[in-house]
Amino acid sequence: MEGFTIDDIARRLLESLPPSLRGLRQDFESNFRAVLRGTLGRLDLVTREEFDAQTKVLERTRAKAEALEARLAELERLLAR
Repeated sequence: MEGFTIDDIARRLLESLPPSLRGLRQDFESNFRAVLRGTLGRLDLVTREEFDAQTKVLERTRAKAEALEARLAELERLLAR
């Protein structure tokens, strides 16, 4: 669902309505948007940009941790002599 906006989701929901209900399109559309905004607003979501930034931070942190583990193992090896 990457890249979808609330309007895109509302439009897809409207397109899935049976033809007999499409006459009520404006009512459904505003109700769909309100429900989506209300529901999604209560969820603890992050933007794609925030997610990508945190992924990069995690990758750097993981690399540093691996380097520190290797350094610690080397120091332990030297001390064990």
